[in-house]
Amino acid sequence: MGTRDQDQGDVAEPARPPLTAEQAREMTAGLREAMDDVRRSVAVLAARIRDAHAARVWLPLGHSSWESYCDAEFGISRAQAYRLLDVARALAAIHDAVTAGPGLSRTRDTDPAGAAALDYGLSQRALIAVSSRSGDVAELITRRLATLAHSGLQALDEPTVRAVVRQAVRDVRTAPPLPPSDPPADPALAELRRVIDDLAASTHQLGELMLEVAPAYLPDTAAADVLAPLCEEIGENLESGLAARRYAMSGDRRALYGTVL
Repeated sequence: MGTRDQDQGDVAEPARPPLTAEQAREMTAGLREAMDDVRRSVAVLAARIRDAHAARVWLPLGHSSWESYCDAEFGISRAQAYRLLDVARALAAIHDAVTAGPGLSRTRDTDPAGAAALDYGLSQRALIAVSSRSGDVAELITRRLATLAHSGLQALDEPTVRAVVRQAVRDVRTAPPLPPSDPPADPALAELRRVIDDLAASTHQLGELMLEVAPAYLPDTAAADVLAPLCEEIGENLESGLAARRYAMSGDRRALYGTVL
């Protein structure tokens, strides 16, 4: 392979005139459109795979299982067949959370294939990574969209919904596993855990307030400018307010380390 790459590098390509800025923008726009088409196609494919699997489409065609059906009909390996199912389930959970949100009737009223194809800008790798925690992703999306809708500070248009979905997937994908829930045998340690749990719960509520003022699509730098007056008014340290906001977005207590905890 190394030799082949080297040979390819030695081949002289025909000289091309340099692109103008306008031509480069046109070429970039074409690439972006092609990438968007691919993502929409994956979304539609995922929706149809989900429906086919739910209908057990392989049985009337004489196949013994989903994987044998995919192999015989499409030449798809067992691993790839189940990866497609993972993508379909993750997208279904995300779409259900989005369409169940307030103020999203326009998305909800579209046909199923078109609605499922709403471009969230998510890669297959990201969807596969969160497929086993799609319920957590859906819960985050539902909560954050409700917070935005109730705040009245941001219209729930497609770019906003897309930003919320992408952030929720990113947060769940990078969150560490939950700590064990077994209570410690030491009563003092159990009491300390209870105090920490109560503090985390109250901080989560503060974070939800911060999200109403500085929605999840804002980066920390922009959120700090928006939240500084609020934190000063309620007597809260800005760093703690930002940490609470990150905790409300991710559910990851590590966001509180060094500030609240």
